[in-house]
Amino acid sequence: MTSPGASFDEPVEPVGAPARPDPMLVEAVGIAREAAEDEAAPGDDPVGSPVLTVDAEGGDPVGEHVGFETEGEHALTHYFESNYPGYVGWRWAVTVAAVPGEPVTVSEVVLLPGPSALTAPEWVPWSRRVRPGDLGAGDLLPSGPEDHRLAPGYLANDDPAVESLAREVGLGRKRVMSREGRLEAAERWHNGEFGPRSEIARLAPGACGTCGFFMQLAGSMGAAFGVCANEIAPADGRVVHAEFGCGAHSEAEVDTSSTVPVAEVVYDDATLDFEPRG
Repeated sequence: MTSPGASFDEPVEPVGAPARPDPMLVEAVGIAREAAEDEAAPGDDPVGSPVLTVDAEGGDPVGEHVGFETEGEHALTHYFESNYPGYVGWRWAVTVAAVPGEPVTVSEVVLLPGPSALTAPEWVPWSRRVRPGDLGAGDLLPSGPEDHRLAPGYLANDDPAVESLAREVGLGRKRVMSREGRLEAAERWHNGEFGPRSEIARLAPGACGTCGFFMQLAGSMGAAFGVCANEIAPADGRVVHAEFGCGAHSEAEVDTSSTVPVAEVVYDDATLDFEPRG
């Protein structure tokens, strides 16, 4: 006996099975195979079994018996290999049932993926499939009312003086970044291309936090992030971490002195000077 979750040639006890499955159901392999073959037989129903993919002149779409699994005291499911060309690794699952004194009957025949079957990936909503760079001109990507990155902001005020001050400090908006949204952005920027862990930062002569072209962000983000304003730098106009750096640091210095040591006094000993006597 093999479990449907195990390999075809690895004998194991069925998971969750009673100690003694009904022998009559265990021996009903022929009945189960006949039901699977009837389901897998080529047909004309476009909404039925995927039999339309099978070559009518090909081999048997139902392969070897690979195991069974008990479903209860009076029910058991037999598994057969599928020979469908597009369903490699799948299995025919035929559930049979019987009560004492009655013949075995077939309850269900379905095609299920086995442990090595190729299946579709888990479905992901479109709003979570969008990635940076996907949004083009004219595209809209509205944030939902339950977006965890946003929190309610202060409402507009009728007093022009209060409204002017509110907008100056960044208020007056319906929603603002929530703490969770700021933490997610900070982690993304820290681990990104212009974070302290990048290769260019490790080779830089200094950090952005000490660079004259570093424009610090306002608010809580200003403790660690700013915008690069050096047109020569690779991060120009981008948010950079204070510990990021590049070769365009404002205080970077290049040693322009000669690499050949030159003495202050040079002695020419290639000629011999002498004074004649007499």
